[in-house]
Amino acid sequence: MTKGAATETGSRLTQDPHSLRDAREKILEVAIGREVRAYRKQQNITVAELSRLTDLSIGMLSKIENGNTSPSLTTLQTLADALSVPLTAFFKGYEERRQAVHTKSGRGVEIERAGTRAGHQYKLLGHIGSNASGVIVEPYLIQLDSESDVFKTFQHDGIEMIYMLEGKVDYRHGAEMYPLEPGDTLFFDADAPHGPERLVQLPARYLSIISYPREK
Repeated sequence: MTKGAATETGSRLTQDPHSLRDAREKILEVAIGREVRAYRKQQNITVAELSRLTDLSIGMLSKIENGNTSPSLTTLQTLADALSVPLTAFFKGYEERRQAVHTKSGRGVEIERAGTRAGHQYKLLGHIGSNASGVIVEPYLIQLDSESDVFKTFQHDGIEMIYMLEGKVDYRHGAEMYPLEPGDTLFFDADAPHGPERLVQLPARYLSIISYPREK
């Protein structure tokens, strides 16, 4: 087992990638409850604290957040004032359009990303901005060719995953060096200094998928 890999082979992930969300979430009350809970948690406010701010009982707030009651507009306005959000914010999840981005081969948008150097080609394969998850994901196709120069490591917010497609590079993350070849994956905290330090076999291509929380 390689360094950094999971050591507990018996551990299980808790999220089912094939699960379907409860159909009740299409109901207005459930959609409102989800938003109320999300805004409350974003501001690190407990149900008890929100109860004191709004004069609504803890039981009533629990029913609202779980979609078990239909709150009046007056109640929703009280909650909006307490959470410092517009009243309409509670309705945005109801029948919200879920986005998907399909990028045909070779059609990615070539961009110059902060911290990159000439010769390092970055193609953004898709982008979804504001979304219900609160997470931004940027998938890039990166190509390093014979003219690419090795650069100092860089760092940024979020989590990054690299999947090697072609060529070979020695990729640095913090104090460690990882030899990457086609089929290899490197998953890491992007706040540590990282980058391809030695270009072993060119041309080299890899997918870089960066995820980070949307700014509030």
